[in-house]
Amino acid sequence: MTRRFASSPTLVRRLAAATLVGNVVIVVTGGAVRLTDSGLGCPTVPRCTDDSWVATPEMGVHGAIEFGNRIIAFTLGMITVAAVVAVLLLRPRRRSLVGWSAAALAGVAAQGVLGWITVWTGLNPWIVAGHFLLSMAVLVAAYTFWRRSGEPDGPVRLAVPPPLRTLVWVIVAATAALLVVGTPVTGAGPHAGDPDAGRNGLDLQSVAQAHADLAFLVLGLAVAAALAVRAVAADRPVVRAADLLVAVVLAQGAVGLVQYASGLPEVLVGAHLLGSALVWLAALHLRHAATRARGAAAPAPREPALAEVSAG
Repeated sequence: MTRRFASSPTLVRRLAAATLVGNVVIVVTGGAVRLTDSGLGCPTVPRCTDDSWVATPEMGVHGAIEFGNRIIAFTLGMITVAAVVAVLLLRPRRRSLVGWSAAALAGVAAQGVLGWITVWTGLNPWIVAGHFLLSMAVLVAAYTFWRRSGEPDGPVRLAVPPPLRTLVWVIVAATAALLVVGTPVTGAGPHAGDPDAGRNGLDLQSVAQAHADLAFLVLGLAVAAALAVRAVAADRPVVRAADLLVAVVLAQGAVGLVQYASGLPEVLVGAHLLGSALVWLAALHLRHAATRARGAAAPAPREPALAEVSAG
């Protein structure tokens, strides 16, 4: 019976990829809800209204957009549940995949709860900021789950010297700080998610400048990493990962500068939101994938004398 319902590595890999992509999609669609002033399109939770689980025609486009985002979130939850089940049915079972898939599921569930709190608080800007940062944390679990699903369970092999690994960790920390500082910029800006939602009261120009300073720091560190991996003749995947991070940070910075100079138009703000997730994933890729590799451990040499003693 167990073999009949066994999963497969291919299925786990596909569900891990769907979990990762779904978590990026929910970041973008959640931003679309806010940018279209649809944050309270469904004013109650878990129902859309006190009398209906779904958006009604009277609620108009805002209700449809908010309810659509809830459907996407529910779909992501089902995908993540399916991923956990597939991992549990995998033979032989891999403990690392169980842990990371469960972490992704816990994160998605926590997102749902925080989404309810966001609605209950009338789109409090600090709660909205926490909602975004939780998404970034879930992306860590989803990315690692996807990455590990394509690797064997073997010892870790360092692909770059320790000083360069330290630089990569600094990049990840700086990128995390960039995301954190970016949230009060959103909370001080004009896109509150609803005309009646409050703002955080911070000076937009000041927090935007701090955010830009951190962006330049991340770019400088990424360029330094791209040069360093070439200096140590690192493997090609490491070089590509460093180059990818530089390219994504440059693109994100360009979008950020244009959106700020043009008065924060909704389309560019949405693109910048997507870029935030991609920059974070590029930093994780450089750390998790490009600076280490896993492989099956070489079998230990068999010692006849010891084997004979054990047999006896």
